[in-house]
Amino acid sequence: MKAPSSLFLKSHLPSSTLLFRTSNGIFYPKLHPISFFCKAIQTNSYEIANGSYHPSLQQTKETNSMEKPSRKIESIGAFQKLPVVMPSIDILGSALRKAKRVTPTKGIANIAKREKNKGAKQLDALMKELAVPLRTYVENFPNKTYLHPYERSLIELTLGDGYYEKVLRNVDGLRKRIVSVGKEHASHCAKSSTKREAEERLNEGLKKIEEIFALERKVVDDLLDIAKTLRAMPVINLETPTLCLVGAPNVGKSSLVHVLSTGKPEICNYPFTTRGILMGHIILNYQKFQVTDTPGLLKRHDEDRNNLEKLTLAVLSHLPTAVLYVHDLSGECGTSPSDQFSIYKEIRERFTGHLWLDVVSKSDLLKTSPVIYATEEPCSAQPELDKYRISGPNGSINVSVKTQEGLHEMKHRVHELFNLQMAKIKNISNNQEK
Repeated sequence: MKAPSSLFLKSHLPSSTLLFRTSNGIFYPKLHPISFFCKAIQTNSYEIANGSYHPSLQQTKETNSMEKPSRKIESIGAFQKLPVVMPSIDILGSALRKAKRVTPTKGIANIAKREKNKGAKQLDALMKELAVPLRTYVENFPNKTYLHPYERSLIELTLGDGYYEKVLRNVDGLRKRIVSVGKEHASHCAKSSTKREAEERLNEGLKKIEEIFALERKVVDDLLDIAKTLRAMPVINLETPTLCLVGAPNVGKSSLVHVLSTGKPEICNYPFTTRGILMGHIILNYQKFQVTDTPGLLKRHDEDRNNLEKLTLAVLSHLPTAVLYVHDLSGECGTSPSDQFSIYKEIRERFTGHLWLDVVSKSDLLKTSPVIYATEEPCSAQPELDKYRISGPNGSINVSVKTQEGLHEMKHRVHELFNLQMAKIKNISNNQEK
């Protein structure tokens, strides 16, 4: 036999003291739990009904904690869990076909009652076939607040600030209108008095629901585009060492990614070739490592940067990457060595916690004398800048994809970076477990 619920166990119930008389006329006290328990329920009901019940501070805290469960920030990978969004035209076509196949409830002999029953059921079915997918999308697209900061930045910088939330609100708004109109017309149809009236109200309701969906269906297609865009974003494993190539536009980052990894970025001779975060992988000693190419940075304040540059800063800010900073002193990239030096110093000082390697690209084009743009002074009165114009930062490697110069040394140094980063990741993981 199933054990009784603890709610009804005597030891768990509040008690009340009552006087009972024995056979010899003597009164003695006895605990009677049930009567007091029922009285307590009645008293509380009366107080609540009269608006005089005020929960204690402790009760309020408990209620709030139940209504607002704590949410944990998710790890990277939310974009790959997005629901599959059907094109709006497919959703509407499927809903209409399924609704028209709905038959009246069996056993209704009266023709008028049977027709109004069928009409109400078809309108209800059409409403649900349209509203349920929309509700599924709204509920299963992640709340941006709980995304990893890197993925949150990707949404804002790729789609535009606020666009993601706006589209989801519009989809939910369409769902609510479909439900409201569907219920209204299904109710009207159910109240029909004749077969003809039921048929007219059915056709009127079907047409109205279809019109509303067709008029606003673009919001569903906008959500479909968002899903495609986000799902195409590269997935970065936070537990796998990652190398991020950074530098001014057109300094040769994409060519080096091609040399280092399986990634095949577009390689052209114009600024901002990289229009997003590109991902490749390196296999070294049977271990897989990640390599990312990022859009180039220009010499300007953060508030003046475009979204491509902000993507690069988002990677450095939110991901535990090692940095391969690429410099071009040949004068071919369109950004002067002096401006590259300014950008480099700013980024180096801002992200001091990253493992770092400097590479001077296009070494086959380097001349014996430094490149001086017409707008620059030949002597800058800054020894550090003058030295940079000639050979780049201290400890940098000269490489050339064309002549293969320095590539072997660069790969060796990159391997060392990965090993250091692997140890760093394990150390952080071990500290979190303690």
